[in-house]
Amino acid sequence: MSNKISPRQRQILDLLLKNRAGLSIDEIANILDISRNAVQQHLSSLEKDKYIQTGELKKTAGRPVRTFILTEIGLNFFPKQYAWFSELILSDIKNEQGSEALKAYLKKLGNTLAQSLLPRFDGKTAKEKIAELTAIMEDLGFQVSATHDSTTGHQYIDACNCIYHDLAQKNSEVCELDKTLISTLLNKDIELISCMAKGGHICSFKILQDDFD
Repeated sequence: MSNKISPRQRQILDLLLKNRAGLSIDEIANILDISRNAVQQHLSSLEKDKYIQTGELKKTAGRPVRTFILTEIGLNFFPKQYAWFSELILSDIKNEQGSEALKAYLKKLGNTLAQSLLPRFDGKTAKEKIAELTAIMEDLGFQVSATHDSTTGHQYIDACNCIYHDLAQKNSEVCELDKTLISTLLNKDIELISCMAKGGHICSFKILQDDFD
């Protein structure tokens, strides 16, 4: 997907969001007061990028006309705010059950996620596992790299962004999810030696075993 949405295309997506049953080319043209050809061009671009798709035929005085509706990708184009909801849940668990219970819960979540991903690590070498891990973390939204200290022989997984930064600043227990995920996928003990939520420049996870070759 190009993800380059023009102001006019944004207007069309807004219209389709407010008219979930779908709108025809003529209806969009009339609402926006632009030509039918212009609407067709915008719809073609949006459909190519999978923001919209054809909907049901709409009955008119003449022959039925094709409508256009938002896809899941189109719906996800509009901003969503999950952080406040996540914070509400985490704070409630922490207040009701304590910090250690929250850590245990997040470790459980990390392990559950890891179990679903472990088949991707079957038969891989240590270096291939590191590459697979960084690919998974990038899919999750991290900007991550694997580094090796030739002096000590230690391996590190470094992320220059934290996808839960605001949550982690208020609930540092969130880091347990990442630590458990990395540890389980690599089958190695992990130490978080730098954390952005605690003032670090990066989040750095040290692989403790020296035999990770």
